[in-house]
Amino acid sequence: MKPAKNTMTVLITGASGGIGSAIAQLLAADGHRLLLQGRNAERLQALRASLPHSDDHLVLAADLLDADQRRQLVERCATIPGGVDVLINNAGVSQFALLADMSDETLARMLQTNLLVPMALTRDLLPLLQRSERPAIVNIGSAFGHIGHPGFAAYSASKSGLHGFTESLRRELADTGVRVHYLAPRAVDTEFNTTAVNELNRSLGNQSDSPQRVAEQCLRLLQSRASGRRFIGWPERLFIKVNALFPAVVDSALAKKLPVIRQFALQNIQASK
Repeated sequence: MKPAKNTMTVLITGASGGIGSAIAQLLAADGHRLLLQGRNAERLQALRASLPHSDDHLVLAADLLDADQRRQLVERCATIPGGVDVLINNAGVSQFALLADMSDETLARMLQTNLLVPMALTRDLLPLLQRSERPAIVNIGSAFGHIGHPGFAAYSASKSGLHGFTESLRRELADTGVRVHYLAPRAVDTEFNTTAVNELNRSLGNQSDSPQRVAEQCLRLLQSRASGRRFIGWPERLFIKVNALFPAVVDSALAKKLPVIRQFALQNIQASK
């Protein structure tokens, strides 16, 4: 089916997760055609069946950590009538643990999934995106990419790297017409969070948002004519600014919370064994 004039074809990575599925629901309801990527084909098919205009959307099951599967995904996108207009790099992983308790495999998987895969996939899809009349890239970051948080050292590092990549790419493509967006949520209520993470947030009084709110902000970015940055949540947006200007203030505040963080980090590791 040839998409309508105002319809965008959007590739969403990690589409079957909490944020990914919320983005898919909202974009489908807005009339866009979706390419749903994930590793679990069954979950992707179930998501596709639940979407408005389900026959317009495609399931592209692939493990993005596998270079061959990633290449096949890009080749499949190149065969789609009308091409691809938007890439949403949403797939991500995390583990709540102190650095001393993290294996080499966990560190590598987190950095590859959250940073290296979005970089490689964006690079490989750029020639296709640049054929679009409204090309855009949305990288889903995190408040922890701007506020290094105890218990999330590797995750914070990966998301900080994603922010740096997005900023550099936005400037690199400034004269091409490709809009490069960055969206940084705070904690989000999804299955991504373990029991220990939820208990930590409650103990520290951290607020969280629904996946639907993140999806709404993503749609607003796509509707804008210029590249944009959005940080979701208050007072997290204030903390990000304070951390940039006066990091010692945040150092002191988080140091007081270390006993609680260590308690739940240990609980999380024990629960995963």
